[in-house]
Amino acid sequence: MSDVIKEFISEYGPNIVLTGDDISNRASSYWDSSPITAKAIIKPKTTEQISDIIKRCNEVGQIIVTHGGLTGCAKAADTTPGHIVISLENMTKIEEIDEIGGTITVEAGAILETVQQTVADKGFYYPIDLGARGSCTVGGNAATNAGGINVIRYGMMRNHVLGLEAVLADGTILSSMNKVIKNNAGYDLKQLFIGSEGTLGIITRVIVKLETAPKSCQTALVGLNSFSKVTTFLNHMKNETGSRLSAYEVMWGNYYQAVTEPDGHRAPMDRNHPYYVITECTGSSPDSDEVIFMKALEDALEQNIIDDAIIPKSDQERQTIWTVRENFEPIFENNPIFLYDVSLPIKYMEDYISKVQNNIATTWPKSRCYIIGHIGDGNLHLMISPNEDGNNLHEKSNEMVYDPLKSYGGSVSAEHGIGHEKKAWLSHSRTQQEIALMKSIKRTLDPNNILNPGVIF
Repeated sequence: MSDVIKEFISEYGPNIVLTGDDISNRASSYWDSSPITAKAIIKPKTTEQISDIIKRCNEVGQIIVTHGGLTGCAKAADTTPGHIVISLENMTKIEEIDEIGGTITVEAGAILETVQQTVADKGFYYPIDLGARGSCTVGGNAATNAGGINVIRYGMMRNHVLGLEAVLADGTILSSMNKVIKNNAGYDLKQLFIGSEGTLGIITRVIVKLETAPKSCQTALVGLNSFSKVTTFLNHMKNETGSRLSAYEVMWGNYYQAVTEPDGHRAPMDRNHPYYVITECTGSSPDSDEVIFMKALEDALEQNIIDDAIIPKSDQERQTIWTVRENFEPIFENNPIFLYDVSLPIKYMEDYISKVQNNIATTWPKSRCYIIGHIGDGNLHLMISPNEDGNNLHEKSNEMVYDPLKSYGGSVSAEHGIGHEKKAWLSHSRTQQEIALMKSIKRTLDPNNILNPGVIF
């Protein structure tokens, strides 16, 4: 055991500084059940404790990896036996809800779903919403610039953060706890840390703006027979419902079929449509909102844009529909399975997906390629199972997914970040000049390279 670990145990106690079995009894992530490997997991209770820990680690060159909810898909929180983990699980306070200004101040370890429920009790709405809402943290959402199902209306995490506090690699506490929407006093330093994946500092507190809680919510699951109809229906819903449109989630037919097999989820609709869309609108006038939503659906049916539609009659039925989209565990029986999170202009999506599917089917005739996407914000998620034995399966899959993106001006990461998983492909989405500036910022803020080294580049 290193001297710095002994010092931390002596100062903070074994309930804060975990070693041995207390580390190995924890899973590496939501996606990886293998034990965490690290020198220690430290669970500070305050920003000041984090500052002290980082400062002392920096002095001896000790690498630190930050852990939030461990639901990320890019392996940014992976560790080795030589790392120290700083876990934010003890920093979960909701410090203040400003009901006049419409903001909430939370510690970075606060669970997303807890924040959502807390503000709902006050008549507010926190629109960042992910399938991992019960585990992911607000600090992690900021560190990865999380997106989710409501981006089409409300934007990414970056659009909601007004202020944050972060601890730099030398222990400096940078407090930019701004509460106002307009603050043009110099550089907006908080933006450095949003999407930085723990490489520039550890986010400890966040102020986010809230929305007025919607008074109505209309949801429909529809079946369509072509991707051109999917995009036509998207524009139709935008035109007919205006700013009410908050979610537009697309499922390719083979995905829907796979997760609704007899041992999977109950199928809310017939399983023979090539495409499925969950569309959702929210508003402030329940009666008129419902009329507008229903007319939009009826017009889409009359114009043969959609083939079928079901509307949930209760919140339970609505959750049944969303479960089909958000819980894809039934397809994880195919092993291995590789997850992708890409973005590109909507007008190129059909051509791009066709190329990927053809290449995968040619390379691995028994393969499966499942696709879902937020679509309205240009985001696709692919799940690829080669159903083959062999070496370099993941690398070959990466080539088939990422190589075509460059010609479409797409991104290898829409919302999950780069992590360790995608850094070899960063240049597909960023210029050499951009990458050089990123590295320069990293060297400036973390000259000893102790914060998540090897993540992003």
